[in-house]
Amino acid sequence: MVFEGLAEKLQNTLKKLKGKGKLTEQDVAEAMREVKLALLEADVNFKVVKDFVKKVKERAIGVDVLESLTPGQQVIKIVNEELTDLMGQTQSKLTFASTPPTIIMLVGLQGAGKTTTCGKLSGLLKKQGKRPLLIAGDIYRPAAIKQLQVVGSQVDVPVFTMGDKLSPVDIVKAGVEHGINHGNDVIIIDTAGRLHINEELMEELQDVKSTTKPHEILLVIDSMTGQDAVNVAEEFNGKLGIDGVILTKLDGDTRGGAALSVRAVTNKPIKYVGLGEKLEDLEPFHPDRMASRILGMGDVLSLIEKAQASFDAEKAKELHNKMKTQQFTFEDFLEQLQQVKNMGPISQLLDMVPGAGGKQLKNLEVDEKELVHIQAIIQSMTKEERLNPSIINGSRRKRVAKGSGTSVQQVNRLLKQFEQTRKMMKQFADMEKSMKKGGKFKLPFFGR
Repeated sequence: MVFEGLAEKLQNTLKKLKGKGKLTEQDVAEAMREVKLALLEADVNFKVVKDFVKKVKERAIGVDVLESLTPGQQVIKIVNEELTDLMGQTQSKLTFASTPPTIIMLVGLQGAGKTTTCGKLSGLLKKQGKRPLLIAGDIYRPAAIKQLQVVGSQVDVPVFTMGDKLSPVDIVKAGVEHGINHGNDVIIIDTAGRLHINEELMEELQDVKSTTKPHEILLVIDSMTGQDAVNVAEEFNGKLGIDGVILTKLDGDTRGGAALSVRAVTNKPIKYVGLGEKLEDLEPFHPDRMASRILGMGDVLSLIEKAQASFDAEKAKELHNKMKTQQFTFEDFLEQLQQVKNMGPISQLLDMVPGAGGKQLKNLEVDEKELVHIQAIIQSMTKEERLNPSIINGSRRKRVAKGSGTSVQQVNRLLKQFEQTRKMMKQFADMEKSMKKGGKFKLPFFGR
């Protein structure tokens, strides 16, 4: 879970308030001490923590809250609003030029994931109907150009390169001209980084900036470095002037210090977050949704968006009809399984379900390998077997188990679960028909 440690501590603290019928100023003060400690342990900037706790406390000890019928709920609402405000209130979108191309310059230190993020961003913009071009401006890091070409080919976005002999300024200047001549409406520049900030790096980036006049300068920082990431953001902003931040490796960040501090310290928005290693694992950052997830309220909007991106509406309707008539087969199941996998890791999806995050799932092990085993079993069946599982006798089960690298018991279990699911779907379909006719539906006796 994103910010697992912080989320659990905040949720536990606020749960105590929620359980009280009446709150006193002392109750609020004690809760705020715990909140302050949780934020500091999460490596949030000290000044940010101090201001945050002060704002929440001032609002929480107001008459409207303390004399409310649900004071605990009111405090949670205040914390949610202040967390959202801390991270930027609303989603901050890219600024596109009125006359193309829009030039986006990605900057940052080595190891933050800048080159991969270039590929991720170009792929995301391509899905939105843009025609991006990547420019390989990092001539110092070994294989940086090759890496950009690889990620570019994976998202089917062209990469402009002139090798590593010319200066970055000459390369990006020629790259922008190439993009204009070839009708690219978005040009993304991958710049060089260093292990730490120095004058040479900043001078080079300032030269690239003055030459290309980018519409967006986005700083890529590793969220797992916590407070160090915020210090880096402050320095880059002071010397170069950034327009926004892309936080990488947020899926591995259990603390949250960078995400909760960077906007307050630099006054620059977080525009995107990296939530995995795959090239599609880059998402726009929504402060309100992140605050909701931290407090265990889920993120239903993001879950819906993921589902809409992964599921075909017509196919879903067709599947619904198949389920109602018990025509649902392993072929359909395999297709649905792939679409669910495309939505991302199950642990991340559960993170978005209200009330399912944090402590409630602490003892639940989500075994992603089980999905792989199920997929292997189905793929080891013949087409006839997938369409008509009833023909899978003992010898066929042994063959499927051997072909999928699983046991006969696992194959038997899947077949049994599949048949139970089909029966249940049929029962729900019958219930739906009966209710539409205005009749009574007798529930099946499951205990028999």
